[in-house]
Amino acid sequence: MPTRSLVKDILARESAPSDESLLIQGWVRTRRDSKACSFIAVNDGSCLASLQIVVDHGIPGSDDLPEATTGASVEIEGSLVPSQGQGQKWEILATRLTLVGAAPDDYPLQKKGHTPEFLRSIAHLRPRSNLYGAVFRVRSRLAFAIHQFFQERSFVYVHTPIITASDCEGAGEMFRVTTLEGAEFTAPNAAAADFFGRATYLTVSGQLEGETFACALSNIYTFGPTFRAENSNTTRHASEFWMIEPEMAFCDLEGDMNLAEEMVKYLAADALEQCAEDLALFNSFVDKGLLERLRFVIERPFQRVPYTEAVEILKASGKEFDYPVAWGLNLQSEHERYLTEEHFKCPVTVYNYPKDIKPFYMRTNDDGKTVTAMDLLVPGIGEIVGGSQREERLDVLLENMKAHGLSKDDYWWYIDLRRYGTVPHAGFGLGFERMLMFVTGIPNIRDVIPFPRTPGSAPF
Repeated sequence: MPTRSLVKDILARESAPSDESLLIQGWVRTRRDSKACSFIAVNDGSCLASLQIVVDHGIPGSDDLPEATTGASVEIEGSLVPSQGQGQKWEILATRLTLVGAAPDDYPLQKKGHTPEFLRSIAHLRPRSNLYGAVFRVRSRLAFAIHQFFQERSFVYVHTPIITASDCEGAGEMFRVTTLEGAEFTAPNAAAADFFGRATYLTVSGQLEGETFACALSNIYTFGPTFRAENSNTTRHASEFWMIEPEMAFCDLEGDMNLAEEMVKYLAADALEQCAEDLALFNSFVDKGLLERLRFVIERPFQRVPYTEAVEILKASGKEFDYPVAWGLNLQSEHERYLTEEHFKCPVTVYNYPKDIKPFYMRTNDDGKTVTAMDLLVPGIGEIVGGSQREERLDVLLENMKAHGLSKDDYWWYIDLRRYGTVPHAGFGLGFERMLMFVTGIPNIRDVIPFPRTPGSAPF
């Protein structure tokens, strides 16, 4: 039996040797019958396009043609020939058909439009659709490009723990990990009797642990799942999502912003080059300005503006925002999108945020009121990266922890980094799904995650 060939490789061929036999394995998208033969469009997930198979009635396996309906899996052996139809260069002239798995009439992905809400309800099947096949191919490519970006710059990939005892963001919105049940869980000193001998949670960030490796290996990055027990049902939030978190020793806020901006441009450019067919689909059916916006972000430098100036711009805009604008308040998505889409008309990095609205680990500026924090904002999404220079001064860090009500005993190991060879260091977090939303134009985070977990919803 010949070796299996992928549809994407076949469609990219320049020539077809006459004596070559090919093996195609995939799923039927459509079937059209004529008197002497049938035409089957087969897709194997390797690319957006399907490959047309011409099955003459009478070849081995052709008796199973009536069951080769939409959704059925098939194996085709045959030769590659120039297509007689329009819109395709090649087709397969089948010499053998094998029906691997039939799909009855209730197969839900028929040849018609389906809403994102319906497709989320069949998340086990939605990757077979054109749109979601494209989404998850781009997701795969972007994950590879992230590693490529850091490896080209000699960063060390570090696996930080999924179970942790520290709340990096200080918001308290964490999932408890426990083996205790009922009265055991509510008993005095229950945490000490738990599996790890203390209260532990699913991580909200690998940053703190990442800092320990940056203070030994200089430049590191993490890339893994994170979890937030935040009761939010917006299109930008999920309870389980993936984060990319680089950390750099001997680095300040300027270097941090440089790397974040460089990375966003790199990923956008890689997607345009490597996922052109899939991005063309998004540009046609999801966001007609997608390709133009991606090229715009790649070609234009990021605008940088201090938080204080950003607030004044928003106040002077004359726009009616749903959320108030005032110094000391967090910028909301509508504020961020105004800055990128209407005022500057380009990506924007906002920096030097008020100290009181940021976590304890961010370095305090000389004014005592702001910290070296930065958020990278892009058109269509808003914030896509958040980062800062970390507080490397022991005395200032201890003051910050006290102000945030954090125990020194719980963070003794983090404090040690400032006691033993402390250095300036900085890093950021890039939300992988938000980057995917930006690159694909998909407006809902639930549609760029294979199996979304949101409040009240974890069906798969």
